[in-house]
Amino acid sequence: MNSIVEKVTARIIERSLESRSGYLKRLEEARIEGPFRHQLPCSNFAHCLAVCDSRERGTLRERKAPNIAIVSAYNDMLSAHYTYEKYPAIIKKTVAESGATAQFAGGVPAMCDGVTQGEPGMDLSVISKDVIAMATVIALSHNVFDGALMLGICDKILPGLLLGALQFGYLPVILVPGGPMTSGLPNKEKARARELFAEGKISRDEMLEYECRAYHSIGTCTFYGTANSNQLLAEMLGLHLPGSSFVNVETELRDGLTRAAATRITGMTHLGDSYTPIGHVVSEKSVVNAIVGLLATGGSTNETLHLVAVARAAGIRINWDDFSDLSYVVPLVVRIYPNGPEDINAFQAAGGMALLIRELLSNGYLHDDVQTVAGPGLEQYTRKPVLQNGNVVWMDGPEKSGNEEVIATVDKPFAPTGGIKVLSGNLGRAVMKVSALKDGADTLLEAPAMVFNSQTELEKAFQEGKLDRDLIAVVRFQGPQANGMPELHKLITNLSIVMDRGYQVGLVTDGRLSGASGKVPFAIHLTPEALCGGMLAKVQDGDIIRMDAKTGTLELKVSEEDLAAREYADPDVVSHRYGVGRQIFAPLRKDLMGAEEGASSLFTYVQESCKVTIPRD
Repeated sequence: MNSIVEKVTARIIERSLESRSGYLKRLEEARIEGPFRHQLPCSNFAHCLAVCDSRERGTLRERKAPNIAIVSAYNDMLSAHYTYEKYPAIIKKTVAESGATAQFAGGVPAMCDGVTQGEPGMDLSVISKDVIAMATVIALSHNVFDGALMLGICDKILPGLLLGALQFGYLPVILVPGGPMTSGLPNKEKARARELFAEGKISRDEMLEYECRAYHSIGTCTFYGTANSNQLLAEMLGLHLPGSSFVNVETELRDGLTRAAATRITGMTHLGDSYTPIGHVVSEKSVVNAIVGLLATGGSTNETLHLVAVARAAGIRINWDDFSDLSYVVPLVVRIYPNGPEDINAFQAAGGMALLIRELLSNGYLHDDVQTVAGPGLEQYTRKPVLQNGNVVWMDGPEKSGNEEVIATVDKPFAPTGGIKVLSGNLGRAVMKVSALKDGADTLLEAPAMVFNSQTELEKAFQEGKLDRDLIAVVRFQGPQANGMPELHKLITNLSIVMDRGYQVGLVTDGRLSGASGKVPFAIHLTPEALCGGMLAKVQDGDIIRMDAKTGTLELKVSEEDLAAREYADPDVVSHRYGVGRQIFAPLRKDLMGAEEGASSLFTYVQESCKVTIPRD
C-alpha cells in the first residue's frame, strides 16, 4: 500500500473510533432471529399482506424467505430516472424466482440540477438530499424488510438514499444504477454554443437545438459531473455489482445487471449464510477507496460534501484534509469532460471501472480487504460483466487502456496529483477542481476582488461589460444556511468568456459549482460561509486575493487590524427564501451544517451556531 494512503486510513480509523464503534454496536443490536416482518402483531402484519397475490402471501407468511424493499427515485420527467419505471416489475419477478418476495416500499423525490440551474428551484438542491434521506427512512420504517434495492443516480439522490439506508445499517443494500444515455453532441461543442449564446451571437432557438442534441434520450448525462461521479463512488464503495455503473441504459446487459442485483440481494440477508449489511460495506477503508477513485478521475467537487455526509452516517469522520493529503499522492489517470474532450461512454469503452480499479489496486492506492455487495475483496471489481445465455457472468477485465487519451497509467498519468485541491487561509477553507483546468494553466492567481451577493449581479455586470479586466469574482451569501448552497453553473460561461478575452479570472464563493465546472480557477464551498461569520462577508471591491493551488493558499491581502474594523456586509437573503416553495424548508435550511461537514441538517447535534445575527424566515 502507498504509505500516505495507509496513513490517512489509519487517522480516519482513529478519528472515528468512538462514533464508528457506536454505530456498529447499534447495528448488531438491531439483528434478530427470523424475518423482521414476523415481529409484528397479527393486525399489523395483515396490512402488509392485504394486496399480495396468493404466492406472495404464502411466502411472506412463512418464516424463511426474505422480503426485499424497493426504494425508487423514478419519475418520467428526468432522463436519468425515467428508466426506473420498469425496474420494480423486473426485480419482483427475479426475486420471486429466488423464492423470496419484493415490495415497492416507497418513492423519493428526484430533482434535476440541470433543469433548475440558475433558477429559484436550485436553492432546494442540497436540502433535497436530506428530504430524500428522510423519505428513505420512512419507506423502510415499516420494519418488514430483510434487504433493500435502492434505485437512484443523480446529484443529491444517490447520497440521500445512502444517508437513509445507513440508518438501517443492519440491512443489506445494493444500489441499482440506470446507466448513461448514448453520446450526443460533443460536450466541447455544447460549451462553445453556450458561450456564443451568452455573447448574443446565436438565438434562443438555436441554443435550444444544441442543448437538445446534447441531452437527447433516456439515461444519465454523459459528461463527468456529479451524477456519474456518484456512480463511480458507489462502485468504489462496493455498493454496485462489479462493472454495472456505466452500462448504457435500455440494453440487454443493463437489464441483466438489474436481474443479477435482485438475485444477489436475496442471498445477502441475515436469513442466509452470506449476511452482508450495508453498515459493514461502508467502512473506513471503502471510504478511502472512494476518495482515491474521485481524485484519480477528477470527479465532481460536490462529492467533497456528499461523501463526508455519507461517511458520517456510518459513524466515519472524514474531512477535507483527508482529500488534500490523498490528492498529493494519487495521480490523475482519467480524463473525461470537463477534464478532457471525451465522455463517460468513452471511459467505458476504454476499459471503464474494471481497468481503473485494476490500475489503482495493483499500484497500492486502494484497499482490497473490504466487504462489497459482491463478496469480500475489491479485486473482483477488476472483472467486467458480460451476457451468456441471457445471464450476467463476470470475466477478467482489460489490462490495458483502449484509449490512452481517456485512461492512462499510474506510471504515465495525466498529472502526478489528484484532481481536487484544498485551499486555506484567512478567508477560510475551500476546494478547487484543478483537473478541469487547461494543461499548463497557472494555478497561482493574484488579482483585485469584484464582489457580488448573487449570481444575478455578476451576470448583469458581464452584460454591461464591467468584467473585462483582471479580477477574482467574489460571489457570497450562497452557502448552506444563506440560501441552500445552489450551484452557480451559469457563472462558468460568463467568466470563461472574460478569460478568453485575455484577462486573469478567478472565482471565490461559499456556493457550489457543478461537476461540469470549466476552465476558470475557482475556490468554492468556502467555509465558514459568509452568513455565519466567514471573512467573505468582509471582502470589498478592490481587495487583493491570492489563490495558489500548488501551496494550497487562499489569502485576502488585508491586514488583521483592517478586517477587524470592518462590518459584515448585509446578507439580504430573505428574498431568496420565498417562491417555488422555498419558504417551507426554513427548518431544514437553518440547521444545514457547513460544507466541510457535509452541508446536511441530519447531524445538527455537532452543529456550531452562526456567529452573526441574520434575518430569519
